[in-house]
Amino acid sequence: MNKYLKGLANGIPIGLGYFSVSFGFGIMAAKAGLTVFEAAMISLTNLTSAGQAAGVDVITSGGSLIEMALVQLVINIRYSLMAISLSQKADDSFTLPHRLIASHGITDEIFAVSYAQPDKLKPAYMYGCMTVAVAGWVGGTVLGAAMGEILPARVTAALGIMLYGMFAAIIVPPSKKKRDVLFTVVSAAVLNIFIRMIPFISSSLSVIISAVISASAAALIFRDGEKE
Repeated sequence: MNKYLKGLANGIPIGLGYFSVSFGFGIMAAKAGLTVFEAAMISLTNLTSAGQAAGVDVITSGGSLIEMALVQLVINIRYSLMAISLSQKADDSFTLPHRLIASHGITDEIFAVSYAQPDKLKPAYMYGCMTVAVAGWVGGTVLGAAMGEILPARVTAALGIMLYGMFAAIIVPPSKKKRDVLFTVVSAAVLNIFIRMIPFISSSLSVIISAVISASAAALIFRDGEKE
């Protein structure tokens, strides 16, 4: 119980941050024609901001299930690496059922606070973090989607910028410090602009192509760069 309460306490700042960010996603989902329930279920079952935003884009553009799968794979594959890293800190009580449940809650922020724990990681701690984080993410989505259905279009358009502001906050700081990140971000953006001009390539597929090409190029160009 102590580990669960500690997880709850450490998860409160995460939940509060998720609430404000997911509000923007809720508005985006409402503008795309999704219901409050549909938006809430997307947040509950995915728990990934960039993946969900890209997923809604695939839905609105009429993309295929294969496109949806590829988009999610490219955007969310980093969570597999986080899970492998956390498994090295897992306590013996982390049986397979616990691992399967906890894997759903591995986000960037939960990974960071969990990995920073000095002791072995117990399931109760992860569940505590997940409780607040998931509640904040889903709660913000529900409120945003509900407001998106009743607020004027101009207001929802203004509030919808919150999600894109979060993306900017993620990429700008590391881009200032690392050339490889800056190269990847800029080249992906430029490539995406040109690829979107090709008639038979959808917007979601354009994201996949530009991301893969830019990341691959950065890995080749900066492979001999700084090493910790």
